[in-house]
Amino acid sequence: MTDVLGVLVIARNGDRTEYYQDPITYESSYTESTALGAAQSYQLGSFLRSTYMSASSPSFISNMKTDLVDTHEVHVHAKAGGEGPVIFDSAIALLQGLFPPNPANKIVLANETTIVAPLGGYQYVPIETVEPGNDKSLEPWTDCPAFEQHIADVYSSSEFREVEKAAGPFFGAVRDYVFGRPTTLVNAWNIFDYVSTELSHNKTYAHRLPPTLVEQARGFADFHENAIFSDKDVGGIGNLAGRTILHTVLSSLQRIAFNGDPLQFLLVETSYQPFISLFHMLEMTKENPELAAFPNYASALAFELRRGPAPEDRDFVRIKFKNGTNGPFETYHAFGHKSDIAATEFIYRIENYAISSQKQWAAACSSGLEDEWFHIGPKNAVSSTVFAILAAIFLLGMFFLSKFVKSARAKAQNTRIHLADDEVSQSESHLPQSQYPNYGTLSNVGPGIMPF
Repeated sequence: MTDVLGVLVIARNGDRTEYYQDPITYESSYTESTALGAAQSYQLGSFLRSTYMSASSPSFISNMKTDLVDTHEVHVHAKAGGEGPVIFDSAIALLQGLFPPNPANKIVLANETTIVAPLGGYQYVPIETVEPGNDKSLEPWTDCPAFEQHIADVYSSSEFREVEKAAGPFFGAVRDYVFGRPTTLVNAWNIFDYVSTELSHNKTYAHRLPPTLVEQARGFADFHENAIFSDKDVGGIGNLAGRTILHTVLSSLQRIAFNGDPLQFLLVETSYQPFISLFHMLEMTKENPELAAFPNYASALAFELRRGPAPEDRDFVRIKFKNGTNGPFETYHAFGHKSDIAATEFIYRIENYAISSQKQWAAACSSGLEDEWFHIGPKNAVSSTVFAILAAIFLLGMFFLSKFVKSARAKAQNTRIHLADDEVSQSESHLPQSQYPNYGTLSNVGPGIMPF
């Protein structure tokens, strides 16, 4: 029996309206979340709560506060690019299931009035949105010339052309059900997304669609997305989506392992692309070829950090995957292992492929960008140092400015002309310094904590 010290969960968004992605650049259209998508994400949140926050669960995180959220222990990141609005909504719904309303979420005011948070004690968990304009960790494939070349190479490959030829009969059959959309293997993702969306939301369409067409559309879309978001080389450009999120995975496991860091649960709400890349990078597809596909709505990939059984004093990583809302977590093993992998080995084998800065992303994308103000995941020490220096300069400037203002006021006071009625009683306007209450000094206030 091993104890779970903490977990990182990567979750896909729930159901939404039709979502078009340009098959050449992967620029995307607008989409909205649905009530079904919210319900799916809420169900996933409830499942995660029963898995990690129930004392009867073998994966219970024993040292974590589970009734009222402690925002030092729980962090949430949500992708803002692409399907961003849907992903944010999914994160909200998931958190409603993970930390449901609790009447204990209340405050007693100075007049002894007790106020319970709305909706029976709703818990507001902060969500950090990840904007692709300043953090490439969750959408690194946009504005990346090397990735666009990778897409072109996939489309021109002999394997892709062979599958495209074999798919001819399907695309001929589906043409009457996609209403002018290009029926080619290049556009396979958009074909499936339209068909599956209409099948779920349009009763008339669902009654007209012939059997097996949606399953065939899914198969060709799986082939398409797996080819785009994977690579034969672990450090190849096709695995870019996995390489950038990998920095968050590794840094989170290290934080959970460090006793001085309170982090115990990190949720990354995102789209499907990183799942595919990570499955390949961790060699999970070799033993489980069904993972060479994009996951269903509200899927979850968990990286648990576990303390080895006595007398073992090492930490181990256990990987679990839940494909959609049906069924439990299934355990998978990385790098051909038959059991949990030691955390030190896991980090050693994969850390050199993680992209942790804008400079590394730019090098991988051959874009020539060198702006260190953009970053991957948590801001690096260099940026923190720069901000500290700027803050010190600002405070020093304010110190000298205050000295100058005081000196100017003193001079003005000495040269002021006093009128007869302008006298003010010293006893009424000034107290001896010893009679002022002491409210402490700024030396009592500790340094701020940088956000994760």
